[in-house]
Amino acid sequence: MRNEGLGSWPARRARKTPHRTALIHGDRAVTYADLHARTNRLAHALRARGVRRGDRVAYLGPNHPSYLETLFAAGILGAVFVPLNTRLAGPEIAYQLADSGAKALIHAPSLAALVAGLPGHTDVRTYIEVGPEYEDVLATGSVAPIDQPVAPDDTCIIMYTSGTTGRPKGAMLTHGNLTWNALNVLVDHDLVADERALVSAPLFHTAGLNMLTLPVLLKGGTCVLVEAFDAGATLDLVEQHQITFMFGVPTMYEQVARHPRFQDADLSSLRILTCGGSPVPTPMITEYQKRGLTFLQGYGMTEAAPGTLFLDAEHAVSKTGSAGVPHFFSDVRVVRPDLTPVDVGETGEVIVRGPHVMPGYWGLPEETAALFADGWFRSGDAARVDEDGYVYIVDRFKDMIISGGENVYPAEVEDLLLAHPDIVECAVIGVPDVKWGEVPRAVVVPREGADLDPDQVLGSLAGRLARYKIPKSVVIADELPRTASGKLLKPQVRSRFGANSPTKDRT
Repeated sequence: MRNEGLGSWPARRARKTPHRTALIHGDRAVTYADLHARTNRLAHALRARGVRRGDRVAYLGPNHPSYLETLFAAGILGAVFVPLNTRLAGPEIAYQLADSGAKALIHAPSLAALVAGLPGHTDVRTYIEVGPEYEDVLATGSVAPIDQPVAPDDTCIIMYTSGTTGRPKGAMLTHGNLTWNALNVLVDHDLVADERALVSAPLFHTAGLNMLTLPVLLKGGTCVLVEAFDAGATLDLVEQHQITFMFGVPTMYEQVARHPRFQDADLSSLRILTCGGSPVPTPMITEYQKRGLTFLQGYGMTEAAPGTLFLDAEHAVSKTGSAGVPHFFSDVRVVRPDLTPVDVGETGEVIVRGPHVMPGYWGLPEETAALFADGWFRSGDAARVDEDGYVYIVDRFKDMIISGGENVYPAEVEDLLLAHPDIVECAVIGVPDVKWGEVPRAVVVPREGADLDPDQVLGSLAGRLARYKIPKSVVIADELPRTASGKLLKPQVRSRFGANSPTKDRT
């Protein structure tokens, strides 16, 4: 077998454990033998439609077996998989399709109207809707092996991450990046062959796919795919399927803990609870500990596929607030601007190196070069290190807002706000929110003589941005704080306009 990438995983797993269940979706179970056969059929069908090595194949839809079948089929062909966020607006989807140059798009039936109305020019020539059409396509494909050489350094996925310049960037993750990240998870999470994972975090995000699903499939466990998170359903599914492994952002776990059935639900099967996106609040750690459950926290980034730091169960309490230490096959430093290591307690920038770190951004060689220094990827995140080597993320050099586990980059929102005819200046900041952790707030300076309506300002963004990116409040200001050279002072914007009750607000 000359395929050394993810495309070979179904075949390799099928020859070891063909009759074990790989995926469960609703009432349907897919064995590893089924996954192997269906993946091969889809690969043949895509090749018959002109997809070749290096071509991009996009997928738009919630968690579903067809998502993973498309990922593996692309890997068989040496093509590149492009997962699309279902929460994005039409123009955002169109941009990523055009930027990646995707030739094929497989999509969920619930998104057919969005796909039909996509604006702009793309290279997509093949559209396949999941359901009867998708099954008919598979029926035309052969189950014969495709002997396409694929190397670990070949690009496997282009995963878009919101851009600080107002445009999302496509992180190119290789087959080797994803494999080494999965190995890190196997080592540091102590996964076993009969793992049963609940996958309710979206697969189009790197954590749901790379920190949960792929490691479990590599080990030969079972993934229960859920299209949308629901706290009550989560408790039901844990009991029904005897779930052992879960991943979520703090908001998801908070909703589960608040559910009336939480105290009485049978959670005895749960062995691993991992959490990412933002630190787990101490009261929530305590609440789960009362049920005999401990959180495993970590820190990562799409560019690192994503696992970077990991806090194990043994230190979950003694090192509360820490992101942990580097994963087994990962090197992390916290450094000063000259890249020398910081002293204990000193704040510096997190840099990371390892076989799981991407080679660069799709089509952006200059931006890629600017973020690498002597082989180390510069995260832009600030941290300090304690005397035991545990890393604490203390701030973000970047202006990124994390709202319910979704990344929001202010520049992207600010660009659209500045297109409003009555806005001359604006800044988007994050403000605390009980449900989502933090949400965006827009601080705008109106054109002289204009009477800005906050509802109208926010309404102008509808359909142009994903809902989670649209600010939840608007503050109208006379001016924004700037340096003598005109540079916006974001820390002063936050301190001045980050209060919960500004004079002109829409919450």
